[in-house]
Amino acid sequence: MDIRYEVSPKDVKRYTTEELRESFLVESLFKEGEISFTYSHYDRLVIGGAIPTKEELTLDAGDTLRTEHFLERREIAIIHIGGGKGKVKVNGESYKLEKRDCLYVGKGNEQVTLHSDSSADPARFYLVSATAHKNYPTRLLPIAEAEPTHLGSDAESNNRTIYKYVHEDGIQSCQLMVGMTLLEPNNMWNTMPAHVHDRRMEAYLYFDMEPASRVFHFMGQPNETRHMLIENEQAVISPPWSIHSGVGTSNYTFIWAMAGENYTFKDMDFVPVEELK
Repeated sequence: MDIRYEVSPKDVKRYTTEELRESFLVESLFKEGEISFTYSHYDRLVIGGAIPTKEELTLDAGDTLRTEHFLERREIAIIHIGGGKGKVKVNGESYKLEKRDCLYVGKGNEQVTLHSDSSADPARFYLVSATAHKNYPTRLLPIAEAEPTHLGSDAESNNRTIYKYVHEDGIQSCQLMVGMTLLEPNNMWNTMPAHVHDRRMEAYLYFDMEPASRVFHFMGQPNETRHMLIENEQAVISPPWSIHSGVGTSNYTFIWAMAGENYTFKDMDFVPVEELK
């Protein structure tokens, strides 16, 4: 499990491009036949990627969590981001997932395994886990049943649809919040005007991108912005003190996941574009 420590915004002001990427960019989450995890000290969020092929893959606490099983003190959301059909078994009960479906699994579930229907066309699962103090029911939410919210416009290059999976009025959780944003063709901007929310961190996974496409992900304090170039299926850890916005060389999809103190979308502090530097 890759470990990422908290970083002071004062230090980030002096970071080189490579130091910025080493601290906040997760470049290789998806490897065939493996589960790859990155553990962030920001709100103890864990993100991961899994591609089961011939054999099932099992959630394992490993040496980092120091618990008997992965979900002993945690909850997790599993989103199918592409590839062939797959399923997740939770204590023996099977849940079928197709692209953009989300499965939430609550605290205390001991056996969680990931499967692909075909090893020739394996499923690709994105995993997001936060600490939990209580068990909430396991629940599958297919993309077809998720309520869409349409925002933006072609004129602003941000015509997009947001699907909220795990949130206050959707799948219930302790502190995990997860959703997905799809940008329409010829639309490239997300989360502009930018905002911060000091009470919770966020992680972004960018996907559905062509190999040559890139997203310019903007971060940093509003008066000290920085950027990183992101490739397909790479993730970014966004600190609570940082803005998080992006623009692509073409349209893309991203999954946003949050953990922290506030379980609401009403705590955002927006930053007018003219105040960004």
